[in-house]
Amino acid sequence: MDTGNRVRVTELLRISTTVADLRRAEAFYVDGLGFIPQHQTRIEDPAWARLMGVATESKVDALTLRLGAQEIELLAFAPPGRPYPPLRSANDGWFQHIALVVEDIEGAWSRLGSRLASRSPIEISTAGPQVLPANTGGVTAVKFRDPEGHPLELLRLPSGVGDPVWQHGRGAEPLGYDHSAITIRDVDRSIAFYTGLLGLRVSGRSLNSGVEQDRLDGLTHTLVDVVALEPADVVTPHLELLCYRRPKGRAPGSEVMANDVASTRQVYRVDRLEELVRRLTEAGVTLVSPGVVDLSGGGHAAAIRDPDGHMIVLTSRPGCQ
Repeated sequence: MDTGNRVRVTELLRISTTVADLRRAEAFYVDGLGFIPQHQTRIEDPAWARLMGVATESKVDALTLRLGAQEIELLAFAPPGRPYPPLRSANDGWFQHIALVVEDIEGAWSRLGSRLASRSPIEISTAGPQVLPANTGGVTAVKFRDPEGHPLELLRLPSGVGDPVWQHGRGAEPLGYDHSAITIRDVDRSIAFYTGLLGLRVSGRSLNSGVEQDRLDGLTHTLVDVVALEPADVVTPHLELLCYRRPKGRAPGSEVMANDVASTRQVYRVDRLEELVRRLTEAGVTLVSPGVVDLSGGGHAAAIRDPDGHMIVLTSRPGCQ
């Protein structure tokens, strides 16, 4: 189904991540990565709980952090869900990270550990920052996890690659995040979903392999499709699909709920929310919320799952909570 120019997502507003310990998570992102706290809210709205697919009596502390022009949201639920799975790798079916752009990636990686002392990052990459082959963009990257297990990436983009906004670096300080990457099982199915139903457009594609990719992902004999998808109006940040042909990753043992620590959500602005949700429903897309939810603060939003179960929140207002 082609939404054309009439109904589409226009901007990736933020990435929303569930955490178990809000203060510990805040310290990691602020002290280690340079995020700036914006505001914290206590949400006790049954409508918001219905949006997220959790019990209506659920409460949540929501903390918004900003890095450059991009925002993330950390949510601590009460009652909490399940902790992050102890067995984890870069090709897991629930994997989703944000890629933080930095000019001096070696300096940033070294400073990250020294800044955080006992809260040092959990490494995914096996040999520090890796320069990927030119045919895959020639970027330098390193993957790691926060103290609760959420994956992250430091990314250096060479001149002429990516959004020009990233070409004005400032040493080892991250500038913002370029994209959020999710693992998928079927690249054609996911492209059809995100382009045909949500209106994103493919802006780049590569097939990555080799020793550098193995070291980056902490895997062996890696072969992964990487597809960049841009929203209709604001192209940064964007979405990246990671389809591991080999090795195959683990699928979640059960559906990842919003209050589970492994839950990370894409939050998009939509130009015509009611119509888009109607079209998604007609197409058989899984809804988390009971259609469009009217929130007590005046916002309107809906939550869905993509073909691999990744949760997506659609809103007509940028600050919807």
